[in-house]
Amino acid sequence: MMQAGLFDWQTRFEQLDNSGDPLVKLNEIVDWEQFRKTLEVVRDKKRKSNAGRKPFDVILMFKILILDSLYNISDDQLEFQIRDRISFMRFLGLGIGDRVPDAKTIWLFREQLTEAGLVENLFTQFDEFLRKNGFSAKKGQIVDASIVAVPKQRNTRDENKSIKNGEVPENWSDTKKRQKDTDARWVQKNGVNYYGYKNHIDIDVKHKFIRSCEVTPASVHDSNVFEDLLDANNSSKDVWADSAYGSTEKRDNIKEEGYRGQIQRKGCRYKKLTQRQIEANGFL
Repeated sequence: MMQAGLFDWQTRFEQLDNSGDPLVKLNEIVDWEQFRKTLEVVRDKKRKSNAGRKPFDVILMFKILILDSLYNISDDQLEFQIRDRISFMRFLGLGIGDRVPDAKTIWLFREQLTEAGLVENLFTQFDEFLRKNGFSAKKGQIVDASIVAVPKQRNTRDENKSIKNGEVPENWSDTKKRQKDTDARWVQKNGVNYYGYKNHIDIDVKHKFIRSCEVTPASVHDSNVFEDLLDANNSSKDVWADSAYGSTEKRDNIKEEGYRGQIQRKGCRYKKLTQRQIEANGFL
């Protein structure tokens, strides 16, 4: 197999730039170091030993979560794409020979941020920085949700019963408590069962940047956090979303708030979609 030389990489990067790689623009305008102080809260605990590999840099891990939200992919796929896609590697500052966080490490970092109550603060800080640098939300917003699968738990029936009741099984040691995920839940989508969480995001139509984010157990329906995600500062009142958000109640709620709901409609056997509705659905 032929090895790529320096000029081969430079040529590939130039091709990505000419294609308008949005991650390049993101790196140009965002001072990622401003997030370090907040992110390092999850690393405040002193290491018991200096043996073993050092943890990944918190800025690197935060940028991976940004990729996760931008591209709506699972942690397993995220690990694969970081290894496979040049644009992802360049965004993260990684080379071919550099160590890449695996799916479990990505999940654990997200879990640590969630437990520390930092996710909302970080994305608010991220959005404020974008606005200050001329990237205010414009031309409406798109609301979507994606499932983030996590390792399945091997629990007994009694243990699962306790977890569903919001309790930690009495027979679990402190070590086992740290290893177990008691917040993730099961959900079925298109006939397939998933165990994990959901990322609910709101992005602006013009820049495709995340404006708000909410993480919930996978069992929470997309529409349950719909109104909470909406950005009142967007220059347009248009809101695009798929049919999961299309109940009459949700349409009425956002209309009362002054938004124009461009929500996809779902046809059925006895009520076909009109041509106008089909064309409207084609936006997303």
